[in-house]
Amino acid sequence: MKIAVVGATGLVGGEILKVLEERNFPVTELIPVASERSVGKQVEFKGKQFTVVSFEDAIAAKPAIAIFSAGGSTSLALAPKFAEAGITVIDNSSAWRMDPTKKLVVPEINANTLTAEDKIIANPNCSTIQMVVALKPLHDHYKAKRIVVSTYQSVTGTGKAAVDQLFAEREGKQETEKVYPHPIDLNVLPHIDVFLDNGYTKEEMKMVNETKKIMGDDSIRVTATTVRIPTIGGHSEAVNVEFENEFELTDVVELLTNAEGVIVQDDPQNKVYPMPLTAHGKDEVFVGRIRRDETQPKTLNFWCVADNLRKGAATNAVQIAEYLVKHELVEVIERSAV
Repeated sequence: MKIAVVGATGLVGGEILKVLEERNFPVTELIPVASERSVGKQVEFKGKQFTVVSFEDAIAAKPAIAIFSAGGSTSLALAPKFAEAGITVIDNSSAWRMDPTKKLVVPEINANTLTAEDKIIANPNCSTIQMVVALKPLHDHYKAKRIVVSTYQSVTGTGKAAVDQLFAEREGKQETEKVYPHPIDLNVLPHIDVFLDNGYTKEEMKMVNETKKIMGDDSIRVTATTVRIPTIGGHSEAVNVEFENEFELTDVVELLTNAEGVIVQDDPQNKVYPMPLTAHGKDEVFVGRIRRDETQPKTLNFWCVADNLRKGAATNAVQIAEYLVKHELVEVIERSAV
């Protein structure tokens, strides 16, 4: 089947190509797509070089699936054009996430809601994805009432220019593109995306609203503080969850151990707990520091870490594509592979 990757020359686009290759997705023809200034460039996939084409040429090629990672404005303008041509779009931007007519999908949680009629499918925010993957098995058993989450998010979430700024600062270079309003090396910025009228950032409100939509439960109360830190391996989160029902810690650990997409790393006595350094390049959500909140009943603390470019973006999108193929929700035209 033909697969288009829109934004193929970007940080997440490159990761999508890597994940498609690693997971041996059934690609017969790869169509890398980017803006006009990148048309004609080469990207590598499975040891071969592919030429970046324009949006118009990509639509004309009629891929079965187009995975978008090209920003919200591009998705708003172009995803409907792909969809009108019968191409299923999986979009990594925030453009469609809260559109009531579009599905917001984390495969471990709600892929079963997808149908062949869903031509634009939204990939959630990276920080939301890893939290709900860990939260879902607990919510199913104990019903989450209120979540307080503080994030520690990698500069890779802002893109290549942010990574370049971090390392330029680390090397003492003064002349570099400034992505953040303050230095990021040896610093922490409680500021991701723009501030809204309620004093929260857009990133924080994404976690609030997307969690409810993915979990299919508007009664869950969520409050978030999202923070940028000078790491590149992945995002970390301290999560405090109040449940309606009482729990036993041993049961919580067992539920998380058996949950799809979760790896428990919870042996603090031996200094075993999730870290961006060890989550980097992996597709799972790592959970540790599992303990009761001793200030009130039925409340749990845990720490979770995931590679934001992979499970937080590329891998989640590819997993959606895998589900579409497995359940014959897109037309598979060719059988031979790249």
